[in-house]
Amino acid sequence: MTVGILGGTGPQGRGLARRLAAAGHQVIIGSRSAERAQQVAADYADVGEVSGGDNPEAAGADLVIVTVPYAGHADLLSSLTSELAGKIVVDCVNPLGFDQQGPFPLPVPAGSAAQEAQQILTESTVIAAFHHVSAVLLDDPAVDHIAGDVLVLGDDRDAVGEVCELATAIPGARGIYAGRLRNAGQVEAMTANLIAINRRYKAHASLMVTDLP
Repeated sequence: MTVGILGGTGPQGRGLARRLAAAGHQVIIGSRSAERAQQVAADYADVGEVSGGDNPEAAGADLVIVTVPYAGHADLLSSLTSELAGKIVVDCVNPLGFDQQGPFPLPVPAGSAAQEAQQILTESTVIAAFHHVSAVLLDDPAVDHIAGDVLVLGDDRDAVGEVCELATAIPGARGIYAGRLRNAGQVEAMTANLIAINRRYKAHASLMVTDLP
């Protein structure tokens, strides 16, 4: 499967590119600048099949992951409605703000970034996932096990299953169904708590669901 990563030159996009390529997926890193994306893709030439291009090129993949900052989220998706029609779009954007007191969730009129994406991409199937996996650990080639689970939310059972399977590209991770897309807001907001934990304890904490087979 080809996986496109919109905004893939950022920390989360790079980390996911590394793990997905290592698992055998063909990855297309997208960016506003195709040249920048190609430069980043070259860093992973020894990991797997990774190429770079502009965001519309990455949107041509079989499945697309959105990793852009929330400030540019709506504008980017609105510009790619045709390219993303009929596809699974995985949104892992966390609408967060930062001030002297630390990170905090931003209010989103649609309820969450994932719901906003679904409102814009009416012909796509939006799934929320990959919000809580440390970008630092994802992109560290020395790390061969990342403890934690990927919470996957969506309204299409088959698409949720496909993204849960995709999550296994992260060594040590499981994809866990965590509810309908309407529940994505609190999952995105929880990232602010994890960042606060990581800053206090100098860690790369994630979430793990207990009592599952």
